[in-house]
Amino acid sequence: MHPLLKFQNEALLEQALTHRSYVREHPRDAVDNERLEFLGDALLTFLSGDYLYRRFPEIKEDEMTRRRAALVDETQLAEFALELGIDQLIRLGKGMIQDGGSQNKNLLSSTFEAVVGALYLDGDRDVERIRPLIEDLFEQVPEEVMATRSTLDSKNRLQEWTHANVGHTPPKYATEKVGGSDHNPEFASQVYVSGKMIGRGKGRSKKEAEKQAAEDALSNLLRKGLLQRNTKDADK
Repeated sequence: MHPLLKFQNEALLEQALTHRSYVREHPRDAVDNERLEFLGDALLTFLSGDYLYRRFPEIKEDEMTRRRAALVDETQLAEFALELGIDQLIRLGKGMIQDGGSQNKNLLSSTFEAVVGALYLDGDRDVERIRPLIEDLFEQVPEEVMATRSTLDSKNRLQEWTHANVGHTPPKYATEKVGGSDHNPEFASQVYVSGKMIGRGKGRSKKEAEKQAAEDALSNLLRKGLLQRNTKDADK
């Protein structure tokens, strides 16, 4: 078993692996992992930023921001989850199992975040106890993969534009579930810069909705002449 899945408090690991669809079917004996997911997301943002700051002392802030996004995006975190065997351990409701939930990238990435949050709590809230384990995963991501993925992230591009043209406060996303079922939800997101809504998006996950909102914002900025067209996008 990977060290990231070795817990002193097994109940924390069990919770981290429990999707809300399982709780709906076992409401008396299970707690979902969404609070742990929130904590793990914050930890991964910090740890990835610190890791890149030390590993690449020569790169600028904008590139570090892009690479951080690449390290903790949905695709990469889902790959980490598969490497740990989380797809074999996650607790899902019957409907989610039938829909192939254990291979769903959004679900896998969210569960990985929950495991990180749980491991932090299991280690007496000492980030140094989990740093080596997380950085071991980061080290396995080739630099060229980080660089390639980083150029494709719309949320990152919007943050760069905001930093260069508005200020250091990043864009704010207001995202909520607006429809669909537990197995196939739909989310809507609005992105704000300096309190002004500049883009909207929808998706089957919070991350996808926010990505679409960022892309809509970039399109709006481009149409208004406030953003130069990305040459890579123009070549497609």
